[in-house]
Amino acid sequence: MTPELTPAREALLRANAASVYGRQAAFDAAGEWRQAADMGVSLLFLGEPGYPELLSPLKDAPLVLYVEGRFEPEKDALAFVGSRQPTPYGRRMTRQLVREAAGRLVIASGLARGIDTEAHRTALDAGGTTWAVLGSGLARVYPPENGSLARDIVAGGGCLISEFPLDAEPLPANFPRRNRIVAGLSWGTVVVEGRDRSGSLITARLAAAQGREVFAVPGPADSPLSEAPLRLISQGARMARSIRDILPDLPPSCQEAPLPGLLAPEHEKILQLLGSEARSVTELGADSGLGVSRLTQLLFELELQDLVEAVPGQRYAKKSS
Repeated sequence: MTPELTPAREALLRANAASVYGRQAAFDAAGEWRQAADMGVSLLFLGEPGYPELLSPLKDAPLVLYVEGRFEPEKDALAFVGSRQPTPYGRRMTRQLVREAAGRLVIASGLARGIDTEAHRTALDAGGTTWAVLGSGLARVYPPENGSLARDIVAGGGCLISEFPLDAEPLPANFPRRNRIVAGLSWGTVVVEGRDRSGSLITARLAAAQGREVFAVPGPADSPLSEAPLRLISQGARMARSIRDILPDLPPSCQEAPLPGLLAPEHEKILQLLGSEARSVTELGADSGLGVSRLTQLLFELELQDLVEAVPGQRYAKKSS
């Protein structure tokens, strides 16, 4: 943190707090500055170096951002939003898409229960970076059960972000405000599951209004949690069934990055078994001990990374470099 609390910064801190607590509320800007320093929290001020360029043009850009951890706003991010009570299908699709994207993009979300939690945790498990934008102050991580996840995000090279003063409670009105930052920091937003009047739709509409890409994961037509994604698709959002649906729209800086970054032990095992000759799924299954369903998924992921290719005879081979 820059050590000096200038009059201009103090004015921004007060104006920011007034937008949260109301104009008449007392606010100790100097005390807030000291508390941030004690917590290791950085303050980014609108109009100063270090403030995210993607947020600056927004008419409702946050006056102040509180950041804990390593924040590299120049990196391209992909946001994941969805239901707090997702179906097993929604969780599975989130894990799949995040695993596929984590090597190219920062994964952004809101640290909420459900899809947000799944996205953050999967990004960390994949060796990627994730940003969590909170609807509360950084001294009051919400929901409380995600406190350990928040610490893991910071330890994993990502960060926690909030526009709310450090001790701000997670009030309902905070979350739509939070959503505009999730969308604003991201090159695109993926909606996994949500009802027709959900916060996921709000985030998607904010993303579209900000000129960002919007993707939606199609779900079963008879599921209430498919309402938001299917509505977005009908309005022109791109379907996101796998990373293949997202790749064509990636920013140029991400087009040549490896996908997804680090190989899991199971991927390495398959590559070793393939050797220099093409082999069938049956042969690979017998030698690896993996079931057909899991093996097929792993081969697909290796195809996405351009490491394996399907060849005639329902066989797979290492792709020549």
